[in-house]
Amino acid sequence: MMRPLWPDCPLCESAAVGDFTIAHGRRYGACGICGLIQLAAEQRPDPTAERAHYLTHQNNPADRSYRAFLDRLATPLLAQLPVGAEGLDYGSGPGPTLSVMLEEQGFPMRVFDPYFADDTDALRQTYEFITCTETAEHFFDPAGEFERLDRMLRPGGWLGIMTEVYQEDQTFAEWRYARDPTHVCFYRPETMAWIAERFGYRMMEPHSTVRLFEKPAGRPPGRAGD
Repeated sequence: MMRPLWPDCPLCESAAVGDFTIAHGRRYGACGICGLIQLAAEQRPDPTAERAHYLTHQNNPADRSYRAFLDRLATPLLAQLPVGAEGLDYGSGPGPTLSVMLEEQGFPMRVFDPYFADDTDALRQTYEFITCTETAEHFFDPAGEFERLDRMLRPGGWLGIMTEVYQEDQTFAEWRYARDPTHVCFYRPETMAWIAERFGYRMMEPHSTVRLFEKPAGRPPGRAGD
């Protein structure tokens, strides 16, 4: 039996994945159910190349322009949080900055990053809010990653995702996100709506690159309907 051209969608796990495009020598597929665009698995970077690429990022808490960039998520999130809420910055990178900004506002923070802050104890805790900035596009297993985030998020809590969302009026190959070899999955507006529905979240869109998901206060950890 011939192997299918594309495996099941790594987000919604449907078999409705077909060819999307080829850009910069890389092959991409797209899901007809949730809309996720994915890089072919055999073209994903290995851990050494991935970590080396992340080390080229110039993320510094003293950089005012970088702080302003992160304020796209921080400012609307802060408006939703109770005083002293405990948070996790998931995918903090080599120069954690958002966690510093939030701690300056009085919110205790922990950080996790598989390469630069591999604190597995942080993943065994629960939080009133979780931030995930410029990270979701690197998920090899977005279904597993979002389920993990949901398990760590307390009922009534907030999940803040910052990632550029692909719009159909863009040429994929010319989009800056498609040029990065460590970007392996890309979200459309309907993908974000699918995530909200899957987990029973209320979704806010304070910026084109930001989605804030509120977990219902009465729902325990796990996916909606589980």
